[in-house]
Amino acid sequence: MDVVKVFLFLFLAGLPALQAQEDDGIPWDSGRRLSWSDFQANPPESQRVAATTASGISYTYSTRGTPGNYQLDYQVLAYFYPERSWYHPEICYSVILSHEQLHFDISELFARKMRQALGRRTFSRNVRAEVRQIFAEINRELSEFQDRYDRETDFSRNRGQQATWNRRIAKMLEGGE
Repeated sequence: MDVVKVFLFLFLAGLPALQAQEDDGIPWDSGRRLSWSDFQANPPESQRVAATTASGISYTYSTRGTPGNYQLDYQVLAYFYPERSWYHPEICYSVILSHEQLHFDISELFARKMRQALGRRTFSRNVRAEVRQIFAEINRELSEFQDRYDRETDFSRNRGQQATWNRRIAKMLEGGE
């Protein structure tokens, strides 16, 4: 049986993806909202950016079946990484926290998308490469979606668009997997 465990998160302020350990993160949970106390990294001196959420997708899987006809047992989770997330308390308020929460919620939506992709597919002999390809595509789409969210809300400054995105993401999360 092939077992693989991968951790990846995105810095949503345009920084590159890096590896992290699951133990450092807070798994997404519909009953738990982020609070400013979750943002534990030291902010940069520049206040050009009010806050940064580090979140992303982690997955593990094992294979079952015969070579060329594998199915996966898998777990895909969205994580928030407190020690890589920060904010400037003197300029942050509830709308910005809501904006940062939605970044984490968007990561959860794409974790669901990856679970769907893994669940509806049979894998060949090259399972690892096929899973990595799915993961890479999901992460590319996640990054583009996060960028679009920031652009359309003007990083939470456009309150009307922020409210629209809040409703949109809430509706998508309610839709389940």
